[in-house]
Amino acid sequence: MSQTIDETMALIANLRQQGEEFCVVTVVRTANATSAKAGAKAVVLRDGAIRGFLGGGCVESAARRGAASVLRDGRARLIRVKPKDEVVASVDVDGTELHRSFCPSGGTLDLFIEPMRRPPRLVIAGASPVAEALAGLGARLGYRIALAALAEDHARFVEVAERIEGFDLAALGVTEEDWVVVSTQGKRDREALAAALNSAARYVAFVGSRRKAEALAAQLRAQGIGNDRLAQLKAPAGLDIHGIEPGEIALSILAEIVARRRSVLRPSAAGTMLQRSGAAS
Repeated sequence: MSQTIDETMALIANLRQQGEEFCVVTVVRTANATSAKAGAKAVVLRDGAIRGFLGGGCVESAARRGAASVLRDGRARLIRVKPKDEVVASVDVDGTELHRSFCPSGGTLDLFIEPMRRPPRLVIAGASPVAEALAGLGARLGYRIALAALAEDHARFVEVAERIEGFDLAALGVTEEDWVVVSTQGKRDREALAAALNSAARYVAFVGSRRKAEALAAQLRAQGIGNDRLAQLKAPAGLDIHGIEPGEIALSILAEIVARRRSVLRPSAAGTMLQRSGAAS
């Protein structure tokens, strides 16, 4: 679908307002005969639909493949589309990722693909001082904050995009990409932690001592939560920065989440509930 740059920019603004995830693809260089010129811009939606003009079906196929990868890992990349006879490796001599074109035109295009993803969501279960500090710091770092807490505790949280009363995280539609931190501090710990571990979230952390986490894990194991899932629990939450104050513990938790998001800290190296961390009870 061909459209003007102004229409493409308006579409980008509309998609971002709606919270959709997509990629913006820009033609940054062309060589030989190509129908699209440098500066051409299009949007690739999550389902692969393209809005805008990049130079025909051969280029669009490469743009779809590249956009799918970019949305998966969240990292922008430059790709090059060249005639099939000129592609003998997966990368060009300058290190640019190569894609084959089967079009007869024979042109070459460089496409810059940028991900436009929703900000990551931080789900906080509980209303402890650490939970309050975590909500404030997380919001300032650009996270979407969701709160699960008892009704009487909601008023203390202002920087929250979503909230539910109680700890039924299913109501928040938690996905594997969400970051869940349980910081109940003695206020229905087991209920909140069970809900977190029964969610799809890959990262579940508990603010509290190892001893408390181990005691809760034993209770949850008796309730039917499997050992494999319990082994994924990060407790105590956060990196070991010797934090004591609520703000310091919140900082250690956000630091750990950032490290995992950026693949600096592998889950196997990040620690489980049997290893020390920065968030003591």
